[in-house]
Amino acid sequence: MPENNSNKDIGKKIAAEEALNFVHSEMVIGLGTGSTAKIFVDLLSQKYFKENLNIKVLATSSSTEFQSKSLGLPITSIDTVNYVDLTIDGADEVDSDLNLLKGGGGALLQEKIMASYSKKMIVIVDNSKVVTNLGKFPLPIEIVKFGSKCTQKQIENTLLELGYSDFSINFRKENGDYFVTDEKHFILDLSLKKITDPYILDKKIKKVVGVVETGLFINMASSVIIGNNDGSFKLIEHKG
Repeated sequence: MPENNSNKDIGKKIAAEEALNFVHSEMVIGLGTGSTAKIFVDLLSQKYFKENLNIKVLATSSSTEFQSKSLGLPITSIDTVNYVDLTIDGADEVDSDLNLLKGGGGALLQEKIMASYSKKMIVIVDNSKVVTNLGKFPLPIEIVKFGSKCTQKQIENTLLELGYSDFSINFRKENGDYFVTDEKHFILDLSLKKITDPYILDKKIKKVVGVVETGLFINMASSVIIGNNDGSFKLIEHKG
């Protein structure tokens, strides 16, 4: 029987609460985007005021920035810091190697920049996001607006060359129009059902001119906290 949303919310909150244990004073903390990351930001604000933490926080999207500011968190920009100690973010899918599929919230580019600049990335998910193979959730690809349909065709050709046949590529829409990211790009959602080799797919798609970034986060997560609907959690560290 599939989990209902309330059960998933329990898992999300459990994972977010456990991630708080990794937050300490004197840290620069990257904040992700999405429903689970949103829960973490709420909890972080409570910890910040309760423990009078000396921290700086960075946002991966305009929505997370707005939330952080409204909660009184000391937000700054990534270009003003020398490093990021810790990024806490969610994911749309996580496989057994801790590779991630992200971008359902439309902030994959900023999220990947933040993750690549971080000493450690902790991913928080409910157990419904854990998969054997990535790809059931549509893979977001951020592309520039100019020649976007040409880029779409080039990605389609790349997928055919890689042996994918049963797939679809659609421009993400919002309120009947093209969804536009914070960086003023479009997003293509690739419905592949199953990604056979995330590393190769990521590498090949990024070679297409017009592609800015993919939603595949390969070897970027330091650890994953999986929250269960019974109130338990599991911490998995990256083997590398």
